[in-house]
Amino acid sequence: MTRLSRDTAPASRGPCLMAVLRMAGLRPTRQRLALAELLFGGEHRHVNAEQLHSEAAQAGVQVSLATIYNSLHQFRQAGLLREISVDASRSYFDTDTTDHHHFYIEDDQTIQDIPSDSIKISGLPNAPEGMVVSHVDVIVRVKKAK
Repeated sequence: MTRLSRDTAPASRGPCLMAVLRMAGLRPTRQRLALAELLFGGEHRHVNAEQLHSEAAQAGVQVSLATIYNSLHQFRQAGLLREISVDASRSYFDTDTTDHHHFYIEDDQTIQDIPSDSIKISGLPNAPEGMVVSHVDVIVRVKKAK
């Protein structure tokens, strides 16, 4: 599985993204390359399917919302994105696939990274017999103080 960190995300264009998709086992179609450019062409970010669809339309990329959803899930399955589910009907996709935690800002429905040294996890229960804890996801929900 290809994992992208803050240091290894593809920052260059075209051929690099094509190679990343191929290494992840994905065929670099025109639409996948265009979406990869939008996702990985700059800083790490958090997006949902609707946001990416809007960005694609603004960039002149003709792609259906269904294709966006399919591509995001394919990128996640290939290890290029991390999915953050904030509730049963809302997921965001993070271009930083390293283990880290998030704030969910309820007022504007956005995600922000929690600095890794800001949260300590302790007192985890023992995993069921024959299993190990693979990772812990923490989403801290915040809203503007009244």
